[in-house]
Amino acid sequence: MSTPVAMRALEREIHVFRRLWRGSVSFAFIQPLLFLGAMGFGLGGLIDQNTGDVDGVRYVAFIAPGLLAASTMLVGASEGMWPLMGRLKWMGSYKAMIATPITPADAFRGWLVWIGLRSAVAAVAFLSAATLVGGIPSAWGVLAIPSAVLTATAFASPIGAFNATQDTDFRFPVIMRLGVIPLFLFSGTFFPVDQLPDGVRPLVWLSPLFHGVELCRSATTGHADLGPAVVHVAVLIALVALGARWGARTFARRLTP
Repeated sequence: MSTPVAMRALEREIHVFRRLWRGSVSFAFIQPLLFLGAMGFGLGGLIDQNTGDVDGVRYVAFIAPGLLAASTMLVGASEGMWPLMGRLKWMGSYKAMIATPITPADAFRGWLVWIGLRSAVAAVAFLSAATLVGGIPSAWGVLAIPSAVLTATAFASPIGAFNATQDTDFRFPVIMRLGVIPLFLFSGTFFPVDQLPDGVRPLVWLSPLFHGVELCRSATTGHADLGPAVVHVAVLIALVALGARWGARTFARRLTP
């Protein structure tokens, strides 16, 4: 997907992040500690006391991989909205970029690779915090990091491509409220999807976050099933690829004079 020229666009993002990484990493580490403390031990204490476990593990171990995937989803989705529009329209970063040998397609691909690296930093911080509170019972939990990165880019790719077709941020709150937040709540993050009504349960497979949550949870609990895992990976890779193809076109239409 990436090219040597696209890596020059990636280099720009890395230089900017070098000035901001301390606050970003600190927040990415502290936030899961607070969230897992409240949900994993507060609410989770009641659940463990009354049911014993959820899908065979303590509630904190059940919710940790779900929140890991959801947090990287938020990174990918949010970076694909206002920050990207800032570069496209308000600050004009990409207009300056394509005055060099970097093409619009290269700019989009470089940004997408950056989202992968940015979400990897957030995933490592989250996994470290979850490990400290006992939310990662399996040594295979490290495989949740690439799963979370794939989840983030599966959201960033199509949202970023769509962004390049917009002149204002009017539709972004709608995407967050009617798209991202419902997926956060109903994709298996907080409870097993088999608790949903029978008529709703098949629709969960349409959620990219569900596939990311399943991959992360199978890694952190050590309960992996190869067949479903391959399907989950294939769905997320397809979303990244389709978004990357669409984004190359929308960036070209947006940025080419």
